Amino acid sequence: MNHGFVKVASAIPSVRVADCAFNANQIENLVVQADAQGAEIICLPELSLTAYTCQDLFQQQLLLDTAEMALIQLMNTTRSLDIISIVGLPVDYNGTLLNCAAVIQRGKILGLVPKTYLPNYKEFYEKRWFTSGSEIPQGTIQICGQQIELHRHMLFRTPTCTFAVEICEDLWAPVPPSSKLALLGADIIFNLSADNDVVGKINYLRQLVTGQSARLICGYVYSSCGYGESTQDVVFSGKGFICENGKILAEAERFSMKEQLIISEIDVERLRAERRANTTFAANAAMLTHDDEKGIFTVETERVGEKEFTLTRRVDAHPFVPTGRDLDERCREIFSIQTAGLAKRVQHTQAETVVVGISGGLDSTLALLVCVKTFDMLGMSRRGIVGITMPGFGTTDRTYTNAVNLMKLLGITIREISIRDAVTQHFADLGHDMSVHDVTYENSQARERTQILMDAANQTNGFVVGTGDLSEMALGWCTYNGDHMSMYGVNAGVPKTLVRHLVAWIAETIDDESIRTVLHDIVETPISPELLPADEQGHIAQKTEDLVGPYELHDFFLYYLLRYGFRPAKVFFLARHAFGGSYDDETIKRWLKIFCRRFFSQQFKRSCMPDGPKVGSCSLSPRGDWRMPSDASSAAWLKDCDTL
Repeated sequence: MNHGFVKVASAIPSVRVADCAFNANQIENLVVQADAQGAEIICLPELSLTAYTCQDLFQQQLLLDTAEMALIQLMNTTRSLDIISIVGLPVDYNGTLLNCAAVIQRGKILGLVPKTYLPNYKEFYEKRWFTSGSEIPQGTIQICGQQIELHRHMLFRTPTCTFAVEICEDLWAPVPPSSKLALLGADIIFNLSADNDVVGKINYLRQLVTGQSARLICGYVYSSCGYGESTQDVVFSGKGFICENGKILAEAERFSMKEQLIISEIDVERLRAERRANTTFAANAAMLTHDDEKGIFTVETERVGEKEFTLTRRVDAHPFVPTGRDLDERCREIFSIQTAGLAKRVQHTQAETVVVGISGGLDSTLALLVCVKTFDMLGMSRRGIVGITMPGFGTTDRTYTNAVNLMKLLGITIREISIRDAVTQHFADLGHDMSVHDVTYENSQARERTQILMDAANQTNGFVVGTGDLSEMALGWCTYNGDHMSMYGVNAGVPKTLVRHLVAWIAETIDDESIRTVLHDIVETPISPELLPADEQGHIAQKTEDLVGPYELHDFFLYYLLRYGFRPAKVFFLARHAFGGSYDDETIKRWLKIFCRRFFSQQFKRSCMPDGPKVGSCSLSPRGDWRMPSDASSAAWLKDCDTL
């Protein structure tokens, strides 16, 4: 099962100018290799059967004849293969010469696509030999003993995707043919190219390819000619890209003297989910005219046996967490979104203070740091930030000390209000046995803390800043009308795995060594609500991830279920690939099922969650990205989990 992935290849053969038999052999070798690796479709460069740099030799009948013979040779030698090959060659059509892409499979030509835009400037002068596909009538052509459809705009439907073809300069046009083709259903665009190299051009080309794939929400496979082309006036380095919605999945090595074959998998199911969610895409498609649709010719490819599928592309185990050179920029942007959101709320409410419950854990630490940055931006005294630590039955020395030290070092107003006596009295009023550490025991503490925070905010003409994060809201790992509630939740859009990285990043940007030391210790402290008594050594006994599961798994599940609407079976497939060696299949399955069950059952908490800023592609705000009935059934999702 391929789970919606389509394995594709971009190939760059070594060529000899005007030696079609040699070029066909080189192409054949790459096609066979790609087929052996499970590729469904392979794209070769522009005019790859003749080489692009034949110049006036394109006017020679012998070259045209040998190119056609080379195509026959290629079809014969790959007749037993399931793979679809897209190769370039010149085609004589009713007294004109066309620069074409031939789409072949199992000894048949499925269609010919002529190049639309012919560059005729600077080093290019294609109009000397070729005619644009827009200047000829669309129809059929006799080639290689077959009657073949020849159309500028063709859609090829396979059992796994719909794809289309454009050629080199077509991409550089203000409105590329691929724009229309994608709106009419093409999931993947293949580009046969002959793009020469000059200084700096590669960066612009990357932007073109990735930008077009992002704009069209499609896969984009690009193959440009390389070693062996004439270097009389220009050089071709051999550029190959496989992109998906703005991201490069694979890239060829430039200036290699060897043939190149890059393979990756494009997630068509993911692309279609993105298109469904993006109403602008559908609105743009609706603007196409009847003539636009009438000008499209659709070809059904041959159905073939399903191959054993292996995923080779990288699946990030931590999709919410920026890495590498993006880390600093992304963390700064997220932190800025949080502070900008809080600043507006402080100014709008004319609040004199903000009140934050400080536990010594990750979430409250990030919320406090956002408050400090916000007050500094607004030119307000940090003394207006009221940090309240509320020791309870599960508070440990480590978290208490970190909470107090951090507040002192940041120069905010500190209040300590123990909840032990109040909760003990509450248990007595309820008639609850304190030795029974059940949900009443835990939630009473969380609600008492929230009551203190809100009443303290009333005392100081302020409002409560919430500390709960996106992961906790997804799992419902919060007490309804307890830590679930605040006047503004600055962490509402930040998942737990990202909270840890943000706090660590802020620690590295702070000059004060004492603050940095405290922040690093908070990052290393086990995640816990600290609602159950500590162990005999005074350490945290209630570790959240032992109870609800590893947050890195839950954040992974959340990303793919929420962002793309994937079914549990596909999420499981991706998780196995991303976390191989870290978790076995049974562990992943167990926590995935728990995630699905909790995600459905805890929606009622998200239906009335406080305001808070969206910082990334996923949000659970009922006023924004996620609207779900609180009583929806999880039966289908849990059944899918059971089949894993």
